[in-house]
Amino acid sequence: MSWSRALKGAARAGLTIERIDRTRLEPLVALRGACGVAIVIGLTLWLGSPALAVSSAFGAFSSGLATFQRSWRPRPALALAAAAALAVSTFLGYLAAVNTVLFAVLLAVWTLLTGMAWAVGPVSGLVATQMVAVMLITVTLPTSVTGALEHTALIAFGGVVQAALIVLFPVRPWGVQRDALADALAGVADYARRLRHDPVAPFDPLPLMDARSAAALTARQARRRPGQLRGFRGLAERIRPVLASLADPVVGAPETGPQRERVRDLLAATGSVLDAVAHAVRKGEPVRLPPEAMAVLEVPAAGPMLDGAARRAALRLMALVGDVVEATESPVEAVTAEGRKDYRHLPRPGVPGLVPDVLRALRREARWSSPVLRHAVRVTAVAVCGYLAGAALPWGHGYWAPLTSVMVMRPDFGQTYARGVARFVGTIGGVALAGAAMALTHPGEQVSAALAVLCVGLLYLLLRTGYAVASACISGYVIFLLGIAGEGWSQTVAARLALTLLGGLLALAAYALFPAWETPVLRDRLADWLAANGRYAVAVLEAHARPAERRPRQVREALLDARAARVAWEETLARAQQEPVTVPELTREAADAAGTAVGAVGRVTMLLEAHLPDRAAPPSPEAAAFAAALRTALPPAADAVREARPLDWGPVDEALERWQERAGERPGVAVRGAELLAEALGEAAAAL
Repeated sequence: MSWSRALKGAARAGLTIERIDRTRLEPLVALRGACGVAIVIGLTLWLGSPALAVSSAFGAFSSGLATFQRSWRPRPALALAAAAALAVSTFLGYLAAVNTVLFAVLLAVWTLLTGMAWAVGPVSGLVATQMVAVMLITVTLPTSVTGALEHTALIAFGGVVQAALIVLFPVRPWGVQRDALADALAGVADYARRLRHDPVAPFDPLPLMDARSAAALTARQARRRPGQLRGFRGLAERIRPVLASLADPVVGAPETGPQRERVRDLLAATGSVLDAVAHAVRKGEPVRLPPEAMAVLEVPAAGPMLDGAARRAALRLMALVGDVVEATESPVEAVTAEGRKDYRHLPRPGVPGLVPDVLRALRREARWSSPVLRHAVRVTAVAVCGYLAGAALPWGHGYWAPLTSVMVMRPDFGQTYARGVARFVGTIGGVALAGAAMALTHPGEQVSAALAVLCVGLLYLLLRTGYAVASACISGYVIFLLGIAGEGWSQTVAARLALTLLGGLLALAAYALFPAWETPVLRDRLADWLAANGRYAVAVLEAHARPAERRPRQVREALLDARAARVAWEETLARAQQEPVTVPELTREAADAAGTAVGAVGRVTMLLEAHLPDRAAPPSPEAAAFAAALRTALPPAADAVREARPLDWGPVDEALERWQERAGERPGVAVRGAELLAEALGEAAAAL
């Protein structure tokens, strides 16, 4: 892709305003967050000074903003953690602000650490970015060391107020977890409907992965969670492969005829039931099951209409949907008995338990080829250069240049450029509206505070519509907030526009001069996905080979690894398609074809997983030989993908031929699945 096309695509993405379903808006949550900011501003204006009101408002604002990030952590904990981090960074900034060079050194160290926070996760990266942004603003307010302590305490107080409001006025308790589980159920329902028209439709595992992450609770949380948050995800996981095996024309019903029509009816009915359950889970309401769908999910009075593997899959599907219906009969808000632990969910570690995970993540990214480390170095250099340039310019408000750079820069090219354009356009809009309001009304402290709170409320409400809208709200908030401290609106507007443009240009230039492209690592991500799907296939084939020794945990772990590798590939591919670079030996067409083929390996394995034999079934030496051949061929194949060499599946094909000879003219589901698996591997080799 050329630079012009890449920049146009990034600008278009940055200026896109997303439409949000009204059911996903959270006006009460936005109102609660805005009330937290209003309480803090009002108290500090009443008991303190305008300067204290500004610093405390930034603490309440940033703490509230942290609670809107997509995290499974309790929102009060996010507010307190954000406030504590902001307080520490601000106090250190106050101590170093007396000397430009000293503050530049502190800014470099602090920005480097916050840039590395993206290794822990996106929520950590966003909260850490706010630490630098707020430090740049608050240290410009004149004060002494004692005053710095007051500012720091008030910033922490803002987080405490936000956390207290969340505890005292809960809105949609467990709402994030409910949404994640409902999305997972709705994802499986959509998969069932798509299979009616496309029997080999791909399955998107991301909603199930999110639901699994949301289900990781502490023991105390597991005892207090609503009854409808227990069990549904496991049932959805078990329904998924059964749907695929029922719809597949090779191991399921024929492509045409009355059996195919029966399969379509079963898939549609399953989708309707799962949609009804998803709606009930999301809303916390009793489930209203569609009677016509429930009638389809029963054996017809005239007898079974399916035979063979399709009949077994249909009976299994009916049983699983029956389990879903039975689970919906419990009260919506029922909880487990006090003291009972639910070991179906992973216990989430506390703060001390997270330290080793954080250190491992940082060590993993402490390499020059890591995009996270390169992002940290890039944003540090830009922040320091922007701060020094802003300090040297005669406009005042020099912190706005590094502030813009820090807020728009992300570890990948597409987001950085899109946010840069959105930031500048949103800033122009916000500054124009807020500046006009200041010029026409000349508001006092109280009116400026009220307008700042209004901007915060709009930001919280419209946060998911796009970064341009968020930037406009933030710009108005900053102007009104600084108006409380007596800043002249005309000076504020002119300086902010000029320095915002400077900071945005520095960020965009830095990524062009010191990029961290995703395109060159496409082959590595594809090789990882191929290897993970191969291990998943080996685990399932070994369960077919030795049913008595079957280990469900081994299959489950291999499936989770395959899902994670698929998501990594898809994210890398999406970012690479926005970059103005190419890899000659892996064109976009080849990447799409290879991704489709590797995805087919996972889909076929899912079919085999749906037909695992009973533990009493006899072992299959042919399946064991096929699994051994695939296990041996996987490492060289992954290396070949990375090094752009041809793939060799000869031993796998030979093992399949021997299995086919032993199976004769009536091969079972396992043999047919192995044939599809070898075909998908061959398509991957041809695509590359």
